[in-house]
Amino acid sequence: MSREQQAVAQARKAFETGRSKSLDYRIFQLQNLTGFSRRNKRRSLSEVGTQLYETLGLEGEVNLAIKNLKSWAAPRPVEKNLLTIADTVYIRPEPLGVVLIIGPLIGAIAAGNAAIIKPSEVCVHTAKVMEEFLPAYIDKELYTVVTGGVAETQELLRQRFDHIFYTGNSMVGKIIMEAAAKHLTPVTLELGGKSPCYIDKNCDITIACRRIAWGKYTNCGQTCIAPDYILCETSIQDRVIAEIKKAVQEFYTDNPQTCPDYGRIINQRHYKRIMALLDDSTVAMGGQNEEADRYLAPTVLRDVKPEAKVMQEEIFGPVLPIITVSGLDEAIKFINKGENLWLFTSSHQMTRFGAANTSSGAILANDCLVHYSVSALPFGGVGNSGMGSYHGKFTFDQLSHQRSCLIKKLKMEGVNTMRYPPHTPTKLSRARFFILKCANLGWIGRMMMLATLVVVAAVFVQKYLL
Repeated sequence: MSREQQAVAQARKAFETGRSKSLDYRIFQLQNLTGFSRRNKRRSLSEVGTQLYETLGLEGEVNLAIKNLKSWAAPRPVEKNLLTIADTVYIRPEPLGVVLIIGPLIGAIAAGNAAIIKPSEVCVHTAKVMEEFLPAYIDKELYTVVTGGVAETQELLRQRFDHIFYTGNSMVGKIIMEAAAKHLTPVTLELGGKSPCYIDKNCDITIACRRIAWGKYTNCGQTCIAPDYILCETSIQDRVIAEIKKAVQEFYTDNPQTCPDYGRIINQRHYKRIMALLDDSTVAMGGQNEEADRYLAPTVLRDVKPEAKVMQEEIFGPVLPIITVSGLDEAIKFINKGENLWLFTSSHQMTRFGAANTSSGAILANDCLVHYSVSALPFGGVGNSGMGSYHGKFTFDQLSHQRSCLIKKLKMEGVNTMRYPPHTPTKLSRARFFILKCANLGWIGRMMMLATLVVVAAVFVQKYLL
């Protein structure tokens, strides 16, 4: 039995004990997860910026789950029809079982699942910290860390899970979905993609470019929701380039390579991949690079063609192409189906038009990235950017089985005669009334409906049972 098989078997055995179903036990694990995050910052972090963009959000998500878990997990009443007005009808969120988490762990714990945690092999130091120290804080049988590269991930994917949650790129997402299909395992895929950013010529271009520069070059462009490229009219392209350059100098000085707030490409493979994307485009700003340091300056490309290399995949790096269009109509035709849409305009009408005529995982007007900080908004994509959503209660729901429950009493049998043979037009007419009429008129309406039901039931009893 492989290490991966053993981890899954151990997690399933631990889940079957039932201890993760206790809400108090889940909260205890989440509290310990917060302790792990706080006490191990110095082992994995060296910059204030990393805490701002990484662990601050983690702590917020954990605190939100701890605060709201009991209400999230409580049975959820639903509307009833007249036939079931006297019954107890609700949805009960229940744990799925053993889930594979190549992404967020908080929701898996909150939902009462056991989890196999697979950190990215690209983030070597983070994976090492999780493997060495996380078991000291949370239940190591319910939540097992499995590290490794492609071979270990492939072996994990051969196992049967009750759900797989993956954050990463679309190529790996397809592999995961194919493996999951063999076991009919549902998946959540958060895949990033080519998120377009349209700048209207009549907006405040200085502020727009400042916010775009922040959104693009944070973490050296390595965020799945970074603006991938700009769409704007030819008449403002030079102004856009100048304003982005001004913002970059403000954020990262005249020499970003020596600025402690400017990052590096994660590894040599991705450095070479990003550099290859520049081959057939014109550099308007930046472009300075040093392979040994995995450094690439904040870069802007001008007059980029749709067929250029940089437009064929998610960039995931500090390169910002500009494609010129005649206006929003042409931009919408080009976007078609983007992963996220950033729209910079002072016109509310243009914002509404852009939202109504595009499809994207999210749309932000006049800013970038900040929707990620709102736990009340679902975070997810469409098309190549994945499926499903998470954050806050959405993560809990994504990793829970929404179990339908109807509890009926062994009384008022007269009402059921309409469904029993022999079937007649009269019974069908009564069934149509009781099934298609929803009891959604508030408590007064429900009381009136209940009174009507009692009268009808009394008539049925008198006619058929007496």
